[in-house]
Amino acid sequence: MIRTNRPFLPRLLAIACLIGAAPAVAETPREMLVNAAFHDTDKAAALARIDRARAGATALLARNRDDQDAALVQATALGYRAKLTGNRGDAVAARKQFESLVARYPRNPEASVALGAWHIGVIISFGRFIGRAAVGAQKGTGLAALDRAVALGGDRAMFLGLAGLLRIEIDPDDARGRQLAEAAVRGSTPTAIDRQFQRAAAAVLVPLRKGDRKGAQKLADRLLPLGQFGS
Repeated sequence: MIRTNRPFLPRLLAIACLIGAAPAVAETPREMLVNAAFHDTDKAAALARIDRARAGATALLARNRDDQDAALVQATALGYRAKLTGNRGDAVAARKQFESLVARYPRNPEASVALGAWHIGVIISFGRFIGRAAVGAQKGTGLAALDRAVALGGDRAMFLGLAGLLRIEIDPDDARGRQLAEAAVRGSTPTAIDRQFQRAAAAVLVPLRKGDRKGAQKLADRLLPLGQFGS
């Protein structure tokens, strides 16, 4: 069993929630992951929500095996579960699912960013040697996946911001990470998750511009999914 309090798996998956006078509706599997990743502060509650998201995505895939969104939610839910339980088997299984999704849907930027986040997150938590030996994490593979996601995602702040924050989290001196964060601030924001990562990138740039690299690194860790559970 891998035990850690640091988020090390996929850092993505969020959509806008209905607000105002709209009637209450059941959470979609993707919305469940959003709430677990960014809003739940109790690990047991987050884990229960993640398990419901995974079950919902699995049910959708049973009806349509080509549902890319459901497949991404299912894989990410498994990754989040591995983070919260420290289960090595789930961590490896999540990596294999992400690899399969990248191979099956090579033009989907979410698949690539999820794979990149998995590799970078494991290395942040355990270091290169242990991360590679225990579950197969590799920094080069992770960074390449993030770059691929940015290329596929165009100017969307989600992919620019997420890739930038992950690079800053693993190395606050990474010039490419700062470049991506700067681009995220100028990027397009067609969805709520784009706006969220645009705000996160802008926040992390504040300490970076002051030369506070450690502060930027800690803030990136906090603003990424599951960051509310601390280091």
